[in-house]
Amino acid sequence: MNKEEKRTIVPVWERRLLTLEEAAAYSGIGTRTLKTISDDPSCEFVLWIGRKRMFKRTKLDRFIDEAYSI
Repeated sequence: MNKEEKRTIVPVWERRLLTLEEAAAYSGIGTRTLKTISDDPSCEFVLWIGRKRMFKRTKLDRFIDEAYSI
């Protein structure tokens, strides 16, 4: 990895959008559970970019804070 590539890496906790794998690692919720929850059209923390699902980090945090069980 060269110097320019190192400068463009943004830590997960500073990113606005996370991939499924990043969201799972960040939240501690499994990828299968995140897929199931985010398949619901009323899910507020998922953003679909074409076929790719991205997770809105701050809304995912809020969802976890307010959840009783998942």
